[in-house]
Amino acid sequence: MAASRTDLLAWLNELLQLNYTKIEQCGSGAAYCQILDSVYGDLPMARVKMNAKHEYEFIANFKVLQNAFKAKKIDKPIPIEKLVKCKMQDNLEFLQWMKRFWDSNFGGQGYDAVGRRRGAPTDTPATMAPVVSSRTAAGLGVGSGRAGGKTPIGGHRAGSAQPNEAIQNLQAQLREMSTHMEGLEKERDFYFAKLRDIEILVQQQIEVLESDGKDDETLREIQKILYSTEDGFEVPEAGVPVDEEETF
Repeated sequence: MAASRTDLLAWLNELLQLNYTKIEQCGSGAAYCQILDSVYGDLPMARVKMNAKHEYEFIANFKVLQNAFKAKKIDKPIPIEKLVKCKMQDNLEFLQWMKRFWDSNFGGQGYDAVGRRRGAPTDTPATMAPVVSSRTAAGLGVGSGRAGGKTPIGGHRAGSAQPNEAIQNLQAQLREMSTHMEGLEKERDFYFAKLRDIEILVQQQIEVLESDGKDDETLREIQKILYSTEDGFEVPEAGVPVDEEETF
């Protein structure tokens, strides 16, 4: 029988010394990395951003997890594109799998979760949506609040015209900045997809060559470039291959 959300959160918080309140917070990938680290004790936790708040940071965390799966020969696809959206059901199913894996492989040894992550903060948001949408919502909310607050001051229409005009200009600037930010995010996602496609193609070709007992230095160099973004730098260029979700 699969563990409930309440039981999973209690287990996760106790094991990793976290204060998660929602399963969705696992979508940052950080907790999954540390669950695996509690089993093997050798994941590069310095590369895991425990308080990740942006999708590109989530993807970087999942790259660490994916590499660990490959190194440990864990035959389990990681549905990264679904998990980083911080949806409850997707993360619940993956966390249930992680719990079953932990139950089967954890040796009962002591685990210093805080020490392994070097005391890094863990204030991960419950969902990704506020990180993106709050720029617009909060910004416009502040503008409208100020507009309302200016109404009773003075009592003269001539005196309130200038502040209202300034507020409208600020709101227009906020809308423009929000549109610009959305464009940047779309551009970022576009290049993420391109890098993922390249990584998948390179990996598939290397596997074909390896099955024939061959190798290609150029493909290895391309792969090295793709993976080099994990070396402590938080930049949104790391591609992640798309894996199909395993069902149980």
